[in-house]
Amino acid sequence: MKKNNLKAWLYLLPAFIFLGFFTIYPLVDIFVYSFEENFQFTSEATGIGFGNYNFVLNDEKFLSAVRNTLILVIITVPLSTIIALLISVGLNRIKFLRKIFETIFFLPYVTNTLAVGMVFMLLFNKESSENVGIVNSILGVFGINAIDWVGPTSSYAAKMFVLCFYTVWYVMPFKILVLTGAIASVRKDYYQAAAVDGASRFTVFKRITVPMISPMISYLIITGFIGAFKSYSDAVALFGEDLDNAGMNTIVGYVYNQLYSNTGGYPSRASAAAIILFFIILAITCINLLVSRKHVHY
Repeated sequence: MKKNNLKAWLYLLPAFIFLGFFTIYPLVDIFVYSFEENFQFTSEATGIGFGNYNFVLNDEKFLSAVRNTLILVIITVPLSTIIALLISVGLNRIKFLRKIFETIFFLPYVTNTLAVGMVFMLLFNKESSENVGIVNSILGVFGINAIDWVGPTSSYAAKMFVLCFYTVWYVMPFKILVLTGAIASVRKDYYQAAAVDGASRFTVFKRITVPMISPMISYLIITGFIGAFKSYSDAVALFGEDLDNAGMNTIVGYVYNQLYSNTGGYPSRASAAAIILFFIILAITCINLLVSRKHVHY
């Protein structure tokens, strides 16, 4: 028995080494950096303390990034999960051209983020009253004036709408793939028993489908929250690299700006912001896990 345990630990050793070198060590290193005040790539730290955390938590740019990220998380994670669930239920009810529809729905997930962002910029474009994108053209059919969605004169609400719309569209394919497989794995005798009892489709969905695939739904919600909190490339694809000027920066974007600022970069401040983000994600994940204990059926 001990010999088998030794073999198991030997097999796991490369994974532990890889995890420790590329995950645990950088995390510890960033934690140490976060307490080195005013440390730059070109100069040494001036002291040890909570100055970096104090700077970050009182920086208007960071607070703006937190607000943008929270709005993005609160809107996109539930919305994308609900839409993906409804589409998955629909896909499992059809047989004709089902594989083709699954492929079409999955295409956005394998498309380059920046390329998709450029397409969305064209869709929501408004360079002039004559040169508008498809979205503004559709609004014009209903007598609504063209809206500047992503341009320099666009409002915060318009920009956030486009960013949320883009994020939901981009993350939904993976959720559809997972939920479609989960629904297909539900035992058919449950549905047959419900049909014998005369249960409605909504009752079957509520009492059988959702409880049976609740572990997958919980998994998608937790990973969705983590992914949304780390959002950055989506905003860059839509609004360019100067997200602070556009008012659409995220927490990850703030970390990047602090790390590669024009004043030489402050890795200590970037580390402090990254540690704050880490604890935010950790807290949200723990809350999700606690909630899932009551609502997830294994």
